[in-house]
Amino acid sequence: MEKISEPESEIGLLQRKSLKEELFEILQHQIIAGKYAPGEWLRQEEISSQFHVSQTPVREALDLLVSTGLAERVPYRGVRVIQLTQQEMVDAYILRLILESIAAGLAAQNADADQTEFLFKTLQATRDLLNLQDMPRLRELNRDFHKTIVMAAGNALLFKLYDLASNTFPDWMLYEAMFRHPELLASSLNNEYHEHLEIANAIASHQPGEAARTVWQHIYNLGASYNALLAIPQAEIWEKERQILAFLCISK
Repeated sequence: MEKISEPESEIGLLQRKSLKEELFEILQHQIIAGKYAPGEWLRQEEISSQFHVSQTPVREALDLLVSTGLAERVPYRGVRVIQLTQQEMVDAYILRLILESIAAGLAAQNADADQTEFLFKTLQATRDLLNLQDMPRLRELNRDFHKTIVMAAGNALLFKLYDLASNTFPDWMLYEAMFRHPELLASSLNNEYHEHLEIANAIASHQPGEAARTVWQHIYNLGASYNALLAIPQAEIWEKERQILAFLCISK
């Protein structure tokens, strides 16, 4: 089996995984760390040469990046780090605000014991991920946490809609911003953990209203990060929220 001849700085990232998974994790880490900028091309030949591997596992790793929403494949041109417009990011935020709140309420009624247990296990796995180098792993666990909630709702179409919105939601950009603002890291991760704990407890105790409320508040707080970390005008976000709150019986 081929083996990556990796740059020394990436040695700690490698585990006993398939070659494509090793490459995927390295590239994911580099994107979140800001080594590749939004819109930058991920050249298959260059990556293959850099790590001294054939282009097949590189292509498979790039496919994984595309499937997780970190990159996009442009016909006849290749793969590049996804570059979202402010409008796309706000739209994805609004959709998650609605869909995940509904899903959490349904999950509180329909989640089975295995799904509830998985929420707490995933949450526990995030407890000690407090450093910048932990961000790629933390992102994966957080996506698992949220996807499990939506899956536990028991509505396949809802899950498909959520999956589309979450792939556009720029959570990786928020983590990348933490690399540039490490002073915000500890408080942000602590708040995130306790918000997730509230959500998991509401679902485990079968409280649909509380589950919907805590998820709404959690996603709403992520929206505030849009302004603080991604410089998206707060007024643009508020206007979208105002339109929703005008006909939904949910308050901030």
